[in-house]
Amino acid sequence: MRYNNKVFGLVLVLIGLSFNICYSQLNFENNASSLGIDISGEASFTLGGVSFFDFNKDGWDDITIGSSGSEPVRFFENNNGLFEEVTFNISIIGHSKQVIWVDFDNDLDYDLFVTKVDGANKLYENNGDFEFADVTVDAGFPVSQVLYSYGATFGDYDNDGFLDLFLCNKDIAELLPNQLYHNNGDGTFSDVSETAGISDVGHSSFCAVFMDYDNDGFQDIYISNDRIQNPNIMYHNNGDGTFTDESVSTNTNISANAMSTTIADYNYDGWLDIYVTNTAEGNYLLENNSDGTFTNVAFGSGTLFNSIGWGANFLDGDNDTDLDLYVSSMVNTDASGLLTTAFYECDANFEYEIPIDIGFEDDEFISFANAIGDLDNNGFSDFVVMNQLPDNLSIWQNSGNTNNWIKIELKGVESNAMGIGSWIEISIDGVSQFRYVACGEAFLGQNSQYEIFGIENAAQIDFVKVNWLSGTEDVLNNVAPNQLVLIEEGETLGIQDHQLNQVKLFPNPTNSGVFELECSEIVNSIVVMDMSGRIIETIDLNQYTAQVNLSHFSNGNYLLKMEFNNGWHHTEKLIIK
Repeated sequence: MRYNNKVFGLVLVLIGLSFNICYSQLNFENNASSLGIDISGEASFTLGGVSFFDFNKDGWDDITIGSSGSEPVRFFENNNGLFEEVTFNISIIGHSKQVIWVDFDNDLDYDLFVTKVDGANKLYENNGDFEFADVTVDAGFPVSQVLYSYGATFGDYDNDGFLDLFLCNKDIAELLPNQLYHNNGDGTFSDVSETAGISDVGHSSFCAVFMDYDNDGFQDIYISNDRIQNPNIMYHNNGDGTFTDESVSTNTNISANAMSTTIADYNYDGWLDIYVTNTAEGNYLLENNSDGTFTNVAFGSGTLFNSIGWGANFLDGDNDTDLDLYVSSMVNTDASGLLTTAFYECDANFEYEIPIDIGFEDDEFISFANAIGDLDNNGFSDFVVMNQLPDNLSIWQNSGNTNNWIKIELKGVESNAMGIGSWIEISIDGVSQFRYVACGEAFLGQNSQYEIFGIENAAQIDFVKVNWLSGTEDVLNNVAPNQLVLIEEGETLGIQDHQLNQVKLFPNPTNSGVFELECSEIVNSIVVMDMSGRIIETIDLNQYTAQVNLSHFSNGNYLLKMEFNNGWHHTEKLIIK
């Protein structure tokens, strides 16, 4: 488990009359250019995907964008809150759609999968040092046929610990079917669409998401299809490697110009709900009835939108414990009478309103995909939006406030390494919040691997619980707020009732490589690892406090795994500058 004890400044001066105080804790600014990204005036990025994901595992969320025309996939590395474009030995030119980082081989680094509509999809394997090998052919993916692929989502449908792939194909003639690829665990994938029960005809599918809608421990698949003649599809996972189309029985077979497959437990009842964007006829908020059916509550909840929606994502923008909602729109002028965007603020009754004066007054772009991250590590969710050129993309930076938060990162052991398909629950004074971990969601988006929970003014979290696809349950009790916690599968087995030890490590970052360690329990040893988990050095301590000298280490990011005399262990990230 890793803590980040650095608490960033979260100060917001509340000014205003009583009737708008409820919105005064929300404020966003579009700071894309000042943060280092400006692609305005370049080749078209229409309908390109976006990833707000820490691809180099340094603790800062990076941005990856798809492109069209003659432009390549673009990579923007986050350096302490500012972005710098970087290049890898990856050459993907043309009209790319989904750009998604995935640890398909469970080697604890992130590989890259890219869908294309003008050529073969691509899988690049990361060798651990950001040298990439094109393994598309070796992995078993076709390269001679253009599949016109849009969305890609990874999940572990057979719970074997390896991430499988569902691919949405969308040709103009609506003939090409979607595909399910099974990860064989040896670097290869097999097309199991037919044997798994996936439809063999085209459905003009934009995107899909792996989700467990009935909480039976197996990941189902939900698909958004374009045009009213192509109803959305819900595939129920039978637990034996096959799926059954339960679209009608679940009431999820909506007929719309459906774009997004956004999932979240928006009302915190422990069941996943679905938000689907549409044209002016209205979006859908499909509330899970916990009995295998869904009910559309978009009108009653205030999230109908009635514009031309594309990407959508749930986030707790003000860390007040409930999930807000952002929706991108293709409309770029309010003269049409349609919404150019919507940031929906959730209230205590899980109803939504669009607040004014929180920064989105000039959010008038032709917008498509969006994704959630935390660009400055202040514990508040920011998001990036792909706009159609000549406009630059938007990076909506969250100003934050005084509310507390907790971030959770997962490391699977028996389950897949990314913890995809896991449920995370936190409890404060007996009230629970939930997050479900996905890899490829919303419209051509990938959100950060760091799950953020807002906890308002709570000074302690009763527990953090993770239910993994393997069936393992990890529970941490009495967790302090305003930190990043890395939970490794199985690490709390047998010690669920043990209160977390207090660990202080400072300064961090350290310019000299020397730091002070203070703990409430005796530390037997420190295992120093690089970010891929390779052990570099082991230091014996057997004491509560110590000055540790790593000045002989080169600058970079390291993991310090502390072993305590009570059997507990704890991992911190150390930055040496």
